[in-house]
Amino acid sequence: MKTGDQLDLGKKTLMFLEATMLHWPDSMETFLKEDRILFSNDGFGQHIATSKRYDFEVGDVLPDAAEYYANILMPFHMPLLRYLRVLNELGIEPVQIAPSHGIIWKRDLQKILKAYGSWANGEVREKVLVIYDTMWGSTEAMANEIVEAVRAAGVEVKLLHLRKNTRSHVMKEMLDAAAFAVGSPTLNNGIFPTVGDFLVYLKGLRPQKKTAVAFGSYGWGGGAVKIVEQELKSSGIEVIEPGLQVKYRPYEKELEMCRKLGEQLAAVAKKK
Repeated sequence: MKTGDQLDLGKKTLMFLEATMLHWPDSMETFLKEDRILFSNDGFGQHIATSKRYDFEVGDVLPDAAEYYANILMPFHMPLLRYLRVLNELGIEPVQIAPSHGIIWKRDLQKILKAYGSWANGEVREKVLVIYDTMWGSTEAMANEIVEAVRAAGVEVKLLHLRKNTRSHVMKEMLDAAAFAVGSPTLNNGIFPTVGDFLVYLKGLRPQKKTAVAFGSYGWGGGAVKIVEQELKSSGIEVIEPGLQVKYRPYEKELEMCRKLGEQLAAVAKKK
């Protein structure tokens, strides 16, 4: 079956829609014409475990849908944009969207359709993330100072410790963030393991239209900041250079440098 092909079942008619790479090569969706129900396969899903059936029975489902999109469909924004255009071209206006994961959209249909268009286009807002891990507290002190400077500049900012926040939650927050900082202490001339884990995950999801900067602390020899910068570049992220590295622990001079970095991130977020 190809996009637009139909199957007459007598009282019901099924229209098929190819949804290649959303998120598998053989993905397909089905529109039940008479009832205007779109069976959307992996599109518009969430990882919600509930006995409820519809969105209005659960509450605000959009945050769960955002986390699902950020961790499953983010790399496939181009196929998704093509798919959304096909829905419009075929005049498909569902009154229900029934994904293969999670609950059925019935009340918040326009909200989720608009959100998917925004996410696929990589739209961002004045929002900064400071993502980090710390060994003896020095990198954490830098992270806190950067956060306070961003907040003082009037930009929304979130502090995300990589051992206290799951990768999927961090990527959900990344979805509409304009800029972010990644902080790592140097361990054996390299990056901290949790930061390396996150950067590998980030590279696979390839977020759009982001600007980032690296920061961190070290003892005898540095290395983490340069490695973080390299990994960010290989993920297609625009990188502010040079990153900020502090030997041992940050004192007032170094904390002022952190504040300047936070102001720079806030300025980037305001421009996007």
